[in-house]
Parts: sequence; structure tokens; C-alpha cells
Amino acid sequence: MSPSDSFNDESNGPHNPYTSASGSSQLGQQGLPAVCVESCESLNGSQFSLAPSDHSDSPQAQPLSLERINTLTGSWRKRALFLKFRARIDKSTQSKDSVFFRDGVRRIDFILSYVDDKDGERKQERRREYEANLQKAGLELETEDKSESDDGKTFFLKIHAPWEVLATYADVLKIKVPFKANDIPDHSQIPMNWLSTPFRLPDLVMHPEPDYFTAPFDKDKADFFLIDDKDTFFSPSTRNRIVFYILARCPYTTEDKQKKGIKRLLSNGTYSSAFPLHDSRYYKKSRDPNCESERFSLYKHWATFLCFFKEQPLNLIRKYYGEKIGIYFAWLGFYTEMLSFAAVVGLICFLYGLMTYEENEWSKEICDENIGGQIIMCPLCDKKCGYWKLNSTCSSSWQSHLFDNVGTVFFAIFMGIWVTLFLEFWKRRQARLEYEWDLVDFEEEQQQLQLRPEYETKCTNKRLNHITQVPRSALNLLSRPPLRWSLGSGVLEGRIQISLIIACIIGVIAYRLAVYAAFASIMKDSPTNNLHMVGSLITPQLATSVTASCINFVIIMILNLMYERVAIWITDMEIPKTHLEYENKLTVKMFLFQFVNYYSSCFYVAFFKGKFVGHPGDYVYMFGKLRNEECDPGGCLIELTTQLVIVMTGKQVWGNIQEALVPWLMNWWGSRKARNHPESLYCRWEQDHDLQGFGQLGLFYEYLEMVIQFGFITLFVASFPLAPLLALFNNIIEVRVDAWKFTTQFRRPVASKAHSIGAWQEILNGVAVLSVVTNAFIVAFTSDMIPRLVYMYAYQTNGQLSMKGYINDSLSIFSIDQIPAESRWLCVSRYRDYRYPPGHGQEYKHTMQFWHILAAKLAFIIIMEHVVFLVKYFVAWLIPDVPSEVKARVKRERYLVQEYLHNYEVEKLKDQLTCNTYNDCTCPPMIYPSLGQLK
Repeated sequence: MSPSDSFNDESNGPHNPYTSASGSSQLGQQGLPAVCVESCESLNGSQFSLAPSDHSDSPQAQPLSLERINTLTGSWRKRALFLKFRARIDKSTQSKDSVFFRDGVRRIDFILSYVDDKDGERKQERRREYEANLQKAGLELETEDKSESDDGKTFFLKIHAPWEVLATYADVLKIKVPFKANDIPDHSQIPMNWLSTPFRLPDLVMHPEPDYFTAPFDKDKADFFLIDDKDTFFSPSTRNRIVFYILARCPYTTEDKQKKGIKRLLSNGTYSSAFPLHDSRYYKKSRDPNCESERFSLYKHWATFLCFFKEQPLNLIRKYYGEKIGIYFAWLGFYTEMLSFAAVVGLICFLYGLMTYEENEWSKEICDENIGGQIIMCPLCDKKCGYWKLNSTCSSSWQSHLFDNVGTVFFAIFMGIWVTLFLEFWKRRQARLEYEWDLVDFEEEQQQLQLRPEYETKCTNKRLNHITQVPRSALNLLSRPPLRWSLGSGVLEGRIQISLIIACIIGVIAYRLAVYAAFASIMKDSPTNNLHMVGSLITPQLATSVTASCINFVIIMILNLMYERVAIWITDMEIPKTHLEYENKLTVKMFLFQFVNYYSSCFYVAFFKGKFVGHPGDYVYMFGKLRNEECDPGGCLIELTTQLVIVMTGKQVWGNIQEALVPWLMNWWGSRKARNHPESLYCRWEQDHDLQGFGQLGLFYEYLEMVIQFGFITLFVASFPLAPLLALFNNIIEVRVDAWKFTTQFRRPVASKAHSIGAWQEILNGVAVLSVVTNAFIVAFTSDMIPRLVYMYAYQTNGQLSMKGYINDSLSIFSIDQIPAESRWLCVSRYRDYRYPPGHGQEYKHTMQFWHILAAKLAFIIIMEHVVFLVKYFVAWLIPDVPSEVKARVKRERYLVQEYLHNYEVEKLKDQLTCNTYNDCTCPPMIYPSLGQLK
């Protein structure tokens, strides 16, 4: 459509400011409207503005000549600016913020935008063919010319789906719609419900529509359903889902029917964007009374941070964005609620460590000048490092006690039970949402109807389904991926992961060893006098752990990009059949990659560092040069805590910045031109076009971020009881940041259904099981809890249950005299291990105490795992996945659907028989068209 066509079309509307009451035109010699005189004059002022449309009938309006235009504008640029925006004057009573066609009746269900390139003849041909096929499919189109856009380059194609199209595809997609008001009384009462009053939202926001019994839509039984108004029967989210289903399957060439779908047209640049419209601005309601302004309600009651203590309007979220996004926010909100319990218990355990600070006997011995000050330890590295005194680690020993105490064991067991309660109660919450959101029967049958267009283009054969006896699309053997991909994609994936694991771990370990030696070498090379560390509070171990964690975090962020591309590439090669199958396959691959990326350094510190160092005179080396790291005399737990805090906190801070700041900056820059325009001229589709697109994997990354956080607070929580508290604070912000981002910074996503969180449920279950094992091993092998208990109960020489003498007992002796003089820098006087002293018959072999401690550690792991797993399975058995109330409601609804359908068809049959008897039938279309006339 040309600019002149657009102008002429709109001049025939209900109100044309360029035409007088008698119908004569008020255009000057150059064809410019007299109403624009004020706008032209304003070009010489400080601000460009356009006159209101109702000024066109003013008696001051005069014809405008070319000479007058040149006088008023003063430059060709201002004149071009005016000509560019002349069509932007409000030419009708319809609001620019409206979501309807120019007639104000037909709703805009989808928007396609494109830029008409000079050399884009092929793209133009694709668009013509594609739009013609859309019209054949029943969609109605209306184009906004580029002269109407804020940049003067972009065309906007508005799409409307009439009732016949919506009814047809609602039948195909088995969309559930109401047929009777729900008459089941809700007897569920929350105890002490009045306590939750400050956290509630208004009922109008929480319950935007009444509850109905629903059934899959059947076009042939349209009068069975509660259809008051066909224009509003299907919600806007359902309408855009149906339209996108058509757009994704409509061909754009006549030669090759396999070339179809809006995704391909977007990828090859034929169209620049495709999106449904928001119904209003987020900060104020639409001026159009027919617009619901649900976006404004969501922003006011959900997306503002001042509502952080309020419940989420899940029903409104589901209605506006669809069930898939609604179920994500339901899960995120429930996860945040459950974190509050873990955060409280973790805080109590931390306070216990703080209150027992002064009872820490082993730290007192380390800090005592007469004990720790007299113990000379071996050099921390070869050749460059000197001897050091044990009391130099006084600060780190006190810090370690805050997390390494009896409360650690209790908290590890508690978290094993908490994660089970979280998953079981989520299943119940999810089952309730499935019923309330009509997702109970949303299973594979509906998913099979939503085949991926990428799969359908490969399907050239039909194969009979032996169960349903219905032909199904099937991949041609030539279209299938090579056998090495179909059978060996898992092998390739495993090789990639293993190689990346080895590369990352070796790189981080090499860095840690090199930096460790560098920090340790700063110690002055004095055997006994004036020994000091890198500052009074920082040990080489702590300095190495902090810097290595920071470097590791940067590496994680960089490798994430590569992991993502590899996972998508492998999944695309497999050609999954449905969207659900595609997302599940991609979810598993991405999580495995991210699992390695984020947790490898924590696993190294927890289970490998300090475990394979050897002893003086027989140290273990990496690459033949770098001596393996040793743990601090206070244990490696404090280093694991440091690693966990830096990676977890850094990820959360960076994630929030990336999620909030980056879209805001891009939108701010993209809408810089539109900010200079009057608000009345900034159309609804232009506002949304300037926002960021919500990609296919947008929600996937939200889940991934939270599941990685879930891994941090479960897999390694024994080393840092405050991790749930940090996660709670982050998630309170995360809910509102995500809500703000969805509401203000992103285009409205295409609504889609989902009855659960998909593959993430199984991933969470796997992490929950693994967390019991990792926390048991952390308490046994990373913490010093078991060696202390063994010493207190079995090796305390004073006959008292105390920790006095533990430090001296945990350090072995090595004789300097046994080492040649030229290599005596290798020897130490004391080192952290349980070995026989020199001169003993089994010198430098492990003592019996070492084996007792090892046996105690293994026994603790077995006992803790069995106790926690036993409680987990008992709790899982005790709590049913589906509440009994929901089961009863589902059965009641299914019974009523069958009963009402039976009565409906009986009545129809009676009407049909009556009509056939009297031969004057005026009833709706017959249910049984093959039924003959009665004789």
C-alpha cells in the first residue's frame, strides 16, 4: 500500500479532518491540508508539534502554498520532517493506543513488520505469496504504510482472525472453553486466614473471571458452549496462539510447499519481527474502552518492587501471557516461599556457630603463642617459600568455625528433608493449577497436534499408526539425520562435556597452584623469626581461593555462550518432533553443560583439594612441577565457602543486571526517536516494535538460572548455611525483576500451554538425590567434624570430652636431619596428617588413628544417607501428589461433561427427528447428517 493509498483509505473513515461538512476538500495548491498550518509554524519554534484533528474545521484554517511552507519551515530538513509526519495526524476518532483495526471493531491479533529494501524483489514476492495464503486461510489483513511509522521505513501488517478461523483451529487444538458455571462449593479454608490479609491482592486482580466447567471446543457443537459474544469468547492470549499456529504453517511459495512458516521468513529477513500486541501502556490504562488494560493491572499490582511482599496474580498472568509463563511464575513464587523456611534454619545454624565462637578450643590452641606460636610448619611451596608458624592461620581458623560446627551436620540433614518437602508440595500445587487452568487432560494428544514446523518440512511420508489407525506424518529416511547422529549424538555430547571438564578443571587448578605458590613465596624466608603472611588476615589459601573463584566466574560466563551454541546445534540435528520434545532435549543438554561449568570448581575444592598431596619428602606434583595444594590447618571448608559465595553471588548479581539493565538500555536506545514524538502519535504496534523480542528460549534461561541456584543451595549447603538466605533475597528481587521485564521491556510473547515445568522436574529430583550424597561427603571429608569427634571420644588422653590437645594430635612430625642438606628446603617439622614419626618401624605410614577416622567417615556417610533417604521416601509416600479435593473435582467435572454432552445430543436428536417428520426443519446443522427421513 502506498502512502497515497493509505491516505485515501483513511479519508473515507467516520471522521476526516481534511474534509468539510459539505464534503469539499480543504487542500491547497500542493495538496496539503489546511489543518497543518499550525504544525508548519511550530517547526520554526523550539519544539515540533502537530495540531489536533479537531482544529481542521477552524475558521482560521487557510489553504497552504509552497512558498508559505518554505517560509514557515526555513529548511528542507524541517519540511521533510513535516511531510514524513503529515499522515500521522489523528485522522479518526480511534485512539493510537488502540488494539483494533481502523474500523475500531476487528481486533489486532498479530503484527508483522518489515522494511521494504531497494533490492528486495525476492522478499516482496515472498511477502505477496505469504499474505495471499494467509488470506486464503481466512485471516484478515491491514497494512500501515511506512510513512505512518516513526522511522519512515517500517511497514506494519496487522492480522485479525475472524470467528470462523478461531472456531476451526480451537477445534483442531482442542482448546477448552466453558460450557457451564462451576456449581461445586469450595470448602477449602486456610487456617488463620486473616493473617495473610496484608499479603493479598484485590479479588478483582486475583480472580479476573468466574470459574466454569470446561470441555474441548467442538465447532459442530458451538451452541453447547457458553458463547455470549463471539468477539470476546476467546481471550486475546488464545487468539494470538491460534494465529501463530497458522503463521507457523502457512507456505510462502507455490513451487515448494515445504517452504513455510513465519520463522523461516524471519530468519531470511523477509519480515523483521512478528509479535502479538500488549493491550495498553504499562503505566496507564488505554483510552480505548474496549481494551482490557490487563498489562496496566499487572504492572501496578505485580511488577513494581513495592509489591514484593504481595502474592502474585497468577490467574491474571496466565490469562495474559498463557499457561507456560504462568506455571513458571507459580513455581518461582512457591520456590521462594519454601526458601524462607530453609533460610530461617540456616540462619539459626549460623547464629549457633557465632554464639559458640568462644568455645572453639582448637582455634584457641592455634592462636595461642605457647602452642600455635611454637609450632613451625613446612613451606607451602618448593624452593621459594619459607617456614611459617601455625598461629598465622588464627583468623581463618575462627572464620571456619562459623560454618564448621555441629550445626552443619544438622543443617545438612534438614536440607535433605527440605528438598523432598519442596518437590512433593510443588507437585500438589502443580496439580491444583492443572485443574484450575484446564490442563488436566493436556497430554501427548495435544502436543502431537503441535508438531514443530521444522519437523513437518522434513515429513514427506505418511505412516499408519497401528494403535489409532490414523496416518501420521513421518520422516523420510533421506530426511533423517545420519545414523551417526541419531545413535551417537549422546556420545558426541559426552565427549564434548568430558573435554570441556578436563580443560576447565586443569586450567583452574593450574592457576590455583601457580598463584598459591606466588602468594606463599611472599613470606620471608626465615626459619623461625619474624614470620608473617600476606597481611594479618589473609592466608595464601584464602587469597588463592578468592582470586581463583573470581577468575573461574569470568570463565563460566564466557563458556556459557559456547555451551549454548553446542547444545542447540546438537538438538537441531536430532530434529525433535514436537516443541515439548525439543525443549526437553535442549533442557537436559544445557543443564549438563551448565552443571559442569558452574560446579566443577566447587567439586574440586570439596573433594580433591588437599586429599592427594603426599608428605614431606614425597610430595605429589601436577605436570611434574606444581606441587598439589594443601588445605589450611583449619580445613578446606572455609575455602569451599568462599568459592560458593563468590560464584553464587556473582551469578545472581550479574544475572539481575543482565536481565534488567541490558533490555532497558536497548529499549532506551531503540526508542530514542519516538521519545521526541507526541504521545498521541505513538501507535500501539510501534511501541511494542521498539521493545525487545521474547525469544523461543527466553523462559528456558529463567528456569536454568533458578535451577543452577537450586543446585548451589542443595549440593554444597553444608559448607554455607547462609546460602538459602542469599537465595531468598535474590528470588524476592528476581520475581519482581522478571515481572517488570515481562511487563515493560519485552514484547508480548505468544501464549502457549504447559501443564508442568517439564524436564526441569526430573532435573530437580536428580539434584535432590545427589545433594544428599554430596553433603554427606562434605561433612565427612571436607569438614573436620569427624576427626574432632573421633579425637574427643577415642583419643582424648585427659579422660574428658574436650578438644584440648587436638591440634598437636592432628599434626605429624618430619625430621629435617633425614634430608640431605642441599635439599632440606623440602622438609618440614610439622605437617597436617596422621603418619608415624621418624624412627618408628613404619615411619611416615598412616597411623591407626587415620584408619579409625576413615572408618568413622564412611560410617557417617552410610548412616546419614540411609536416614535422609528413608525420611525422604517416607515423606514422599505420605504426601500424595494430587490433593484429594482436586481428584474429586476432576472426577465430578468429567462426569458432568459426559452427562451434559449426552443430554445435549439427545435433545439435538429429538429436534432432528421432529424436523425430518414435518419437513420444515429450521434447526442448527445436524449432528448425524447421514440419518434418513423416517418412513
